[in-house]
Amino acid sequence: MLVRHPQKPEWGLGQVQSNINGRVTVMFEDEGKVVIDATRVELEIVITP
Repeated sequence: MLVRHPQKPEWGLGQVQSNINGRVTVMFEDEGKVVIDATRVELEIVITP
């Protein structure tokens, strides 16, 4: 799944690697691997044609 962080657009597009108990690991183009608490941040899902 491809996502964007709503408060960090400079991180670019991210690919979700895992989601365990609301802790989402995402590999972003320009920031690298980040673990996000999904109870605090709602990632924006990117729909690709």
